[in-house]
Amino acid sequence: MSPFPRFLVSLTNRICGKELRTTMEVGIVGLPSVGKTTLFNALTGGRAEAFTEKAHVGVANIPDPRLATIAEFIATKKIVPATLQLVDIPGVPLESGAKKLNQLLEQIRQVDAICHVVRCFDDGTGLIDAAGDIDRMETELVLADLVVAESAKDKAARTARSGDADALARVAVLERVGAALDEGMPIRSSGEWTDAQRQILSGYGLITAKPVLYVANTDESDIAGEGDHASAVRARAAATGSGAVAVCAKLEAELSELEPEDRAEMIESLGVSEPAIGPLARAAHAVLGLRTFYTAGPKEVRAWTVCEGASAPEAAGAIHSDIQRGFIRAECYHVDELVRFKNEKAIREAGRMRSEGKHYAVAEGDVVHFLFNV
Repeated sequence: MSPFPRFLVSLTNRICGKELRTTMEVGIVGLPSVGKTTLFNALTGGRAEAFTEKAHVGVANIPDPRLATIAEFIATKKIVPATLQLVDIPGVPLESGAKKLNQLLEQIRQVDAICHVVRCFDDGTGLIDAAGDIDRMETELVLADLVVAESAKDKAARTARSGDADALARVAVLERVGAALDEGMPIRSSGEWTDAQRQILSGYGLITAKPVLYVANTDESDIAGEGDHASAVRARAAATGSGAVAVCAKLEAELSELEPEDRAEMIESLGVSEPAIGPLARAAHAVLGLRTFYTAGPKEVRAWTVCEGASAPEAAGAIHSDIQRGFIRAECYHVDELVRFKNEKAIREAGRMRSEGKHYAVAEGDVVHFLFNV
């Protein structure tokens, strides 16, 4: 696996109709000294050192208020959140030699989505240029993709001369890719792609084809991310159809080191409902195209993740392959129904407990009981 910074979400099955790796990855990228390691420590509660060439690996829980909501109405022994595995490496030094830069770019190619951290705090120079930093990073990634696309197109074109259908499809995709990149446009912003075209794109690891989440790393004077610099990041994200989250990584790292009671007191004093790491982790989860469903019982209340559109049997397989193999049906309801009716018996009596078959696509926020026989 690549050592490049990434979130890893464990998946254990064939999901969304294709064979996936056992992990899906979101690479945390950015220029040097933008606060990536501080963010890593905030997410994992770790104490990794910045300014090293060594990758740091840690596991972070995905904060999920719905777990506490479920446990409020269904007595249970433990609560188990979904997790993300985070890997942090040094920033991409654009002025470095070609060999080192290419090594870093190659590592980015292996991830499934990108979390781009942008400095929105004063590093002592008095200069903050969030939009410019995004442009510099994006330009380098576009140029890197252009080199890959041109080389791949030449190779595919040679094969296509024999009339090979797959090669002809690759040439068509790569010509469109090259046209977008020539204009300085990331592939993700170049219009809609069919599933077949996306499959071709994924084979080349083109960086700008990957979905991106921008993280505006602010200072403590703008923890809500309402200042000009964070707003510039949001504007860029909105213009490209991407997501954006504002986080003061320094403050979040300090919060992660506090005892729960002290942390709650500090959060209250800041006038926020939860640490910003919660929305960030959930946004990173969403960038991967993942959805969360729950199982609930006296032993545990647990969050599970599957790809958007995953069928009920595929979701069952995320828990255990035997449940998928012996799937009969799924009984489910949304977390909001539990809040409304207070318990599962009342949900059933109100006719809101749904019985779903193998073609049902599990929805975000479903609480599911799987019936199976093996």
